[in-house]
Amino acid sequence: MKSTHALVIDDEQIVLDSVKKILVAENYEVDTSLSGREGLDLALQKPYDIVLTDIRMPDIGGMRILRDVKRAKPSLPVVIITGYATVKGAVQAMKLGATDYVEKPFTPDELIQAVVNALDVAAAEKPEEQALIHKDEIIRVLERAESDSQFIANLLYHGTDALDAYELTGPEKLALLTGDIDWIESHIGPLARGQRKWLEQRLSAEIW
Repeated sequence: MKSTHALVIDDEQIVLDSVKKILVAENYEVDTSLSGREGLDLALQKPYDIVLTDIRMPDIGGMRILRDVKRAKPSLPVVIITGYATVKGAVQAMKLGATDYVEKPFTPDELIQAVVNALDVAAAEKPEEQALIHKDEIIRVLERAESDSQFIANLLYHGTDALDAYELTGPEKLALLTGDIDWIESHIGPLARGQRKWLEQRLSAEIW
């Protein structure tokens, strides 16, 4: 029987060691990475069955990893590892494509349950469409962010919840909230300077 191959990304070695020990004891194959950027490269290059990633890291955060992993491999489940201070972000991540999250400090049973749940969901559910579908809605959001300071504040504080009034998919929301200028422009063409402003802010300050 083929073993399940997991990738764990976290900037704390003690977390990597703990997760690896728990998963290996359950006969998983486990790769680890202390770097968000390196971990993302591994996730995109190798045939993993599941990715577990911290939500806040110095180079690339978990939302960026979630975005790029799901875009390249829509059916690959992603579990967010979070601390108390970032639980809100983990809940947001689940609305944007993450399959589950586990809060530090976690017990072995809690971790295994999150992993098993994520694998079961990935096997049972059709992955969400990753293409940009709602061009006009994307432009509406960017134009509003250009002139509405309260809307910007709501985006910063509430994240995806501030976009509930718009007909957007999870991947589209994630692209907006992580400042994915290249992907958006590749689908709808060059943005005006004012329309790019919010996206550029997201690039320079990943607040989760």
